[in-house]
Amino acid sequence: MSTKENKQAQEDILKEQSEQTVDNTQTGTSEEEAVQASEAEEQIESEEAQELTAEEKLEKELETVKKLVEEQKDKYLRLSAEFDNYRKRTLKEKAELIKNGGEKAITSILPILDDLERALQNMQKAEDVKAIYDGVDLIYQKFLKELSHEGLKKMEPIGEAFDTDYHEAIALVPSPSEEQKGKVLDCVQTGYTLNDKVIRHAKVVVAQ
Repeated sequence: MSTKENKQAQEDILKEQSEQTVDNTQTGTSEEEAVQASEAEEQIESEEAQELTAEEKLEKELETVKKLVEEQKDKYLRLSAEFDNYRKRTLKEKAELIKNGGEKAITSILPILDDLERALQNMQKAEDVKAIYDGVDLIYQKFLKELSHEGLKKMEPIGEAFDTDYHEAIALVPSPSEEQKGKVLDCVQTGYTLNDKVIRHAKVVVAQ
């Protein structure tokens, strides 16, 4: 083989090796791009999966909130109904109390009313005035006793110092003595307290 032919053969070998290197480089690049594309696709699918999971989580939380709202609404309606029933029952009991509050007191004085009826009947044929007086006084004392059981107390103002919390002065007269100045000399109308509360002031005459 001539020198020229050897040189040509070497050039062909170098050319073939160069082409093979280029092919290998291109092949490697294609494989790398394929791997990158695959990874990108997997990342997109993962993000979509994560987004779906977040949506599902949000829907679950929303359902929980809706359930809680319904429970609270039901509880509120029950409490509202119970309160309305309680209010109606209380108003009814209050109305009955106002209407029949004096029933016990009235019942306790019915026997005294019977005594007064009998006293009136006896007055028509009685000749002993003192006996009539004693009978009426007995009924009066019985009446006061029954009222005292309800908390009523009769004032006894004569001789006491004048007190505007309990007394109402209807007249001022000169004092018979120095010791009686500012004291009650006479009671024109009896005063009463009910459970220590003044329900009627005693109308009195006061010495000055």
